[in-house]
Amino acid sequence: MSQPDRPRPDVLALDVGGANLKAADGWGWTHSEPFAMWREWQRLPAALARIIGEASPRRVVATMTGEIADCFLSRTVGVDHIVSAIVAAAEACGCGESGIYLTSGRIVPPSEARARSLEAAASNWHAVARLAAASATRDRAMLIDIGSTTTDVVPLADRVPAPLARDDPGRMLSKELVYTGVERTPLPALVRTLPHGRLRRPVAGERFADSRDVWVLLGELAESEEPCDTADGGPLTSDAARVRIARSMLLEPADLSSGDAVHAARWCAEAQARTVARAIDSVARSCGWRPREVIISGHGARLARMALARLGWTVDTLSLPATLGAGVSRCAPAHALALIAQEALP
Repeated sequence: MSQPDRPRPDVLALDVGGANLKAADGWGWTHSEPFAMWREWQRLPAALARIIGEASPRRVVATMTGEIADCFLSRTVGVDHIVSAIVAAAEACGCGESGIYLTSGRIVPPSEARARSLEAAASNWHAVARLAAASATRDRAMLIDIGSTTTDVVPLADRVPAPLARDDPGRMLSKELVYTGVERTPLPALVRTLPHGRLRRPVAGERFADSRDVWVLLGELAESEEPCDTADGGPLTSDAARVRIARSMLLEPADLSSGDAVHAARWCAEAQARTVARAIDSVARSCGWRPREVIISGHGARLARMALARLGWTVDTLSLPATLGAGVSRCAPAHALALIAQEALP
């Protein structure tokens, strides 16, 4: 996170998630690091203080999704903990009063965020939707944002977000929030069987493999030899992914060839694309119109395009990863929030 010759930013925006901490200044600098909220929630103030201290901003604003982590008894408790951690970290670094983003589109003081906890909860999708809406060239558009854990499908009408619902339960019901992503979705949540030669083998209902194994085998995620948050804590390599997928079918690793593993990964990806396509179609039907443009965000761009291909729509697409760069797109909620705080985004 070294920043030589980088001027002190006016605003640092944080996106405090359940699995990752992300930060951006709105000018192209971003930072992302894994953070298992459900295990490390007590360490949150220190982790945020390190990020804020190294960035040395004048002001800190934040959005969040980590309040849903099961270490918290409720969203309200989670929001209170995250807001308190942000305030403590900002004060320790000598920043001014922090601001918290609400799903209404407002940045409010911490005390108001605590009082309106269910509007502060899971607010990051709304910031990304404002960024997408500002990028749209058509009056009827849709954001498809696919990250490590979830997919957001947000209607954009007349270049402003037009969501069918604003909280997580409502957004899951309307299909605007789908709990499927390109890293952290357990394999049994994608498929119940996998092809193996001429057989269709059942998949064990256990976290032996995740969607990250699928997408590293398909070349969409970078390989890493370092131990990471895979199902077995091992490296994210194609061969390690092959072993984990074999384990999900209770096979010995030698019984699943590299070709078989890639075939199984394609099978999973197609199943995931069907899930996303159904959600997109459902949202469009609820809106009463089909988008004329789709803005793709997050690092699951290939999955988004596969889903759109299944629908057979003739629609313009705009890729935020291509427009903004992969790093900024991956931290899009923080980047968008920094722009909002600087009044550079409507």
